[in-house]
Amino acid sequence: MKHRAGAILIVVALGIFAFWILFHAGDYLVVNQPERSDAIVVLAGDHNDQRYWRGLELLREGYGQQMFVDATADRVYGRSYAEYAADFVARSARDQSSKIRICTITNDSTVQEAADVRRCLGQTQPTPESALLVTNDYHTRRALAILTARVPQYHWSSAAVDDKDLFGRPWWHNREWAKTFVYEWEKLLWWRLFESWQR
Repeated sequence: MKHRAGAILIVVALGIFAFWILFHAGDYLVVNQPERSDAIVVLAGDHNDQRYWRGLELLREGYGQQMFVDATADRVYGRSYAEYAADFVARSARDQSSKIRICTITNDSTVQEAADVRRCLGQTQPTPESALLVTNDYHTRRALAILTARVPQYHWSSAAVDDKDLFGRPWWHNREWAKTFVYEWEKLLWWRLFESWQR
């Protein structure tokens, strides 16, 4: 009976530990520690301009000397998304527009986007030493890990964008949040296990 009671206690303890990990797994995805940097990089993939507006807010607060807005070269209705982004910046950034550049990207994944970010930052004079990335909160840990590994010549920090349409915490309170949670953990694990050691 003592052995059975001990086994039950171990199973219960492991169950509680597993639940605790699952409970906090959504928090683990988020790294919101912006540092004042030479450049701000707004990653592509924004579906409602919230990444852009957060980046612009940080630029105005002095977190960067200039800002790069990633936009794809894909075309729609005769123009690229990068061209649409340039027009939008000219209209919306006002006094900050001269500090903002469009970084045209040709790849879709964050790992591939890192190569385009390297190119855009490398063409900047004076060459920046640090960069602050801006992306959705659930994406920050993976994006920060990727850019730190693939563009290591800069010191990176991250600012998280809160978008309740896509993600929130606790992650199981909303179907869309749960989908984002599972999808992002899948991509984070793929990066850690298979992509992080490749060059």
